[in-house]
Amino acid sequence: MIRSRRWMLTAVALAMVVMVSGAGCKKKAINPFPASGAVAGWEKTGDTRTFAAKNLWQYIDGDAEQYIAAGVVTTSTADYKYQGQLEAVVDVHTMRDAEGARKILETGLTSDAKKIQLGDECVQYAQSVAFRKGPYLVRIVAYESTPETPQALLALAHGVEANL
Repeated sequence: MIRSRRWMLTAVALAMVVMVSGAGCKKKAINPFPASGAVAGWEKTGDTRTFAAKNLWQYIDGDAEQYIAAGVVTTSTADYKYQGQLEAVVDVHTMRDAEGARKILETGLTSDAKKIQLGDECVQYAQSVAFRKGPYLVRIVAYESTPETPQALLALAHGVEANL
């Protein structure tokens, strides 16, 4: 009886260790979108919307197939406004792996792309910033161009990158 009780206590203790260590292994859900005010001058102006790969056409109709072929799992998007004027959209594509993020980033690069030090690889244009970090591909696009647009977008990109 003592032996079976000791065995039972050992089994319970082992089960608790497995549960606790298993809980630490679960991948934490990330929120890459900076809250309003987290990046100087930027306010998040709406809810984050998320699209599974099978529904991506509802958001980026026409380009969804290339993202699916590259291994997109989900795409999340949120709108922002800089100093109450400049509007931008942030898209975060979660890919199966870093290779899919690289493939999409390199698709459509033009000669006016400026390489920036951010994430694993980053390019900036007059009205957009796109970068990849691990399996994430981030695109930030402004709806207009002002003299402050490139620096403002880069600041927002740094805010997103810090959350990945």
